[in-house]
This record gives sequence, C-alpha cells and structure tokens, in this order.
Amino acid sequence: MKQFDIEDLSVAAAYKSYPEKQRNKLLALRQLIFETADTIGNVTLTETLKWGEPSYNASSKAGTPIRLAPSKEKGVCGLFVHCQTSLVDEFRDKYPQAFQYSGTRALLFAPDDKLIKPELREFITAALTYHRRKSSATKS
Repeated sequence: MKQFDIEDLSVAAAYKSYPEKQRNKLLALRQLIFETADTIGNVTLTETLKWGEPSYNASSKAGTPIRLAPSKEKGVCGLFVHCQTSLVDEFRDKYPQAFQYSGTRALLFAPDDKLIKPELREFITAALTYHRRKSSATKS
C-alpha cells in the first residue's frame, strides 16, 4: 500500500494536535482519500488547512472539498463536506446503516469503528467528483 506523506507542515501540526485515537482514525481516512483520488481520472488532490482543519480538494473544481476533523461530539471524528451538497442525503438514503450521519454535512466515526471501505470509497469519489457529475447530469 502506497503511503502518502504530509507535505504541508501546518497540516501535519493539525493532525499532531488531535488526541491519539482520533488522530489515528483521521489519518486512516486521509489515506483512503488519497488512495481513492488515485483511482479517479483527471483529478489531482491538494491538501491544505481550511478553518484550521485538514482539507482535500480535487483539481479543476471537479468536486467539493472534504475536511477531516474531530467532531463536537466527544471522542468522535468526522469526514465533512459542504452542507449545501446532496452527498450526505444521497448516501443516507442509499446506505442508511453504513455510517453515522450528521445533518447534511458529515459522516461520523468513533475511534473503534471499522471503516466500511467500499461505501466510504464511493462517498469519497462522489465528493471529489461532485461538480463534474452535477454538470454532466445537467447537460444530459
């Protein structure tokens, strides 16, 4: 499995500031985001901080940014997308039991939760290609 190093020192510092169990879960989610992005054609992933949290965005505005951070719920962390996308609602309808959902904004994970990789990869792909897919759908 290819490891994706954190090149931005401010992103590395953000991860380092999180409690160990949350950090480990968030780093596993980060790895999955990079692995998934590698399988999508014409997408380059950028890693930055947004609101002090690691954020992942596809090149050419193909998708909506994904942020990784501890949730306000104690001990839980989340994979966050823009609240005005339909992503969380779509996946809640399609996979009602696969994730713990938070409004229209996040998938939440307890430190001991097993990551359901096929569904999670599908969600990450949908986020990283959100605008590309929406624009293709309106042209059809």
